[in-house]
Amino acid sequence: MMPTITGWRDLVVQRLHNQQLSRPMFDKPDELVRWMGAVQAQDFLYSLWALGLRLPHTTEADIEQAIANRTILRTWPMRGTVHFVPAEDAAWMLALLGQRVINMYQTPRRKAGLDEELLAKSRNVLTQALAGKQLTRKEVYAALEAAGIAANQNTPIGTRGLHIIGQLALEGLLCFGPRRGKQPTFVLLDEWVPNPRKLAGDEAVAELASRYFRSHGPATVYDFAWWAGLPLTSARLAIELVKPQLERETIADRTYWFTGELAVPQEPAADAYLLPYLDEYTVAYQDRSALVDPDYVEAINASSQFGILGPVIVIGGRVAGAWKRTLRKDKVIVETNPVIPLTPTEEAAITAAVQRFANFVGLPVEY
Repeated sequence: MMPTITGWRDLVVQRLHNQQLSRPMFDKPDELVRWMGAVQAQDFLYSLWALGLRLPHTTEADIEQAIANRTILRTWPMRGTVHFVPAEDAAWMLALLGQRVINMYQTPRRKAGLDEELLAKSRNVLTQALAGKQLTRKEVYAALEAAGIAANQNTPIGTRGLHIIGQLALEGLLCFGPRRGKQPTFVLLDEWVPNPRKLAGDEAVAELASRYFRSHGPATVYDFAWWAGLPLTSARLAIELVKPQLERETIADRTYWFTGELAVPQEPAADAYLLPYLDEYTVAYQDRSALVDPDYVEAINASSQFGILGPVIVIGGRVAGAWKRTLRKDKVIVETNPVIPLTPTEEAAITAAVQRFANFVGLPVEY
C-alpha cells in the first residue's frame, strides 16, 4: 500500500530523499544535475558546494573539472537567475524559458540604452570575439568597448555590459565557461555544446516537469511554476502532460505531486546539512513553510542575512540556524549559529557536516 503524506514531516523526509541529500545515489556531477533538472548557481563557490553536498566523496575540483569537460554548464534558463544545467539541455531550456525573462527585462534594457540596433551590434561583436575563445567578463567588455559599445556604463541595474551578456545568454548565444584563475569566462554556447538535445513545445515542458517533480517533489503546481518561471497555465498543462508518471496527495486543500514510491513516512533523521546560499532545498518552492518550525522563524531570520535562503543548517529536514565559511589560503573557518535546542547527537551531526565541507574544499577546518 502506498504511504501517504500527512504533514510537514512526510514532506521533508521525501524531499530530503529526492533532492539527493539523505540518500545520494549519483557519483558524477552531470548525473546529479540531470536528475535535478537545474541547480541554482548564482553564487559560484556556494553552487559548487550545492552539488558537492549531494555527491559524497566529491571535491570542489571535481565539480570544476565537470565544467571544463563540458558535461555541465552555468547559464540563465529560469527566472533570469544563473543555474547549473546539463550541457546538452541548455539550448532547449533557454528556448523554452528565456523569452519570458527577456520580455520581463524590457524596461531595464531600455533604461540601459539598449535598443535592437545596439543589441544586434553586440551580437555580431561577441560572436566574433568569442569564436574559439574563452573570455573573462573584463575581456568581453573590452571587445564591446573597442566596437564603440559603452559596456562599462552604469545603469539602474548593474552595468550596460551585464545587460548585454544576460540578454545574449537568454537568447542562447553565450554561456559561462570554466574559470580562468578566479575569474569566470564566457563561451559561445553552440561551440561549447555542438550537439545539443533538441526538445520543443509540449515535449520540452513535459520533460522539465518530469525532472522537477521526481527531484523536488512532493511539490505543488505553484512550486513548479515558481521554480521554472512559467505562467501558472503552462505549469498546469505540464502536469497534465506527465500526469501518468505522477502520484498525488492533498494536505490542507493543497495538491502535492511526486514521482515514484514515497519513502515510508517517519521522523526525519538527526543528520545535519550545511546548505549553501540559495540551495534547491530552500529556494525551489513557492511555499517554504514546511522547512521552518513556526516557533523559530524570527530567530532564524535574525541568524541569517537572507533568512532560510541564506547559508543555513538543516537538521531533521528543517532549518535549525545559520552557518558561515571564511576561506583562507591555508584553512577554512566555519562558524555555526544554531537557534534551536540541540541534542548531543545533533551537535555531533553538525560537527560531521562541517568536516565534510572542509573535505570538499580540500582545506583544514577551524571550527
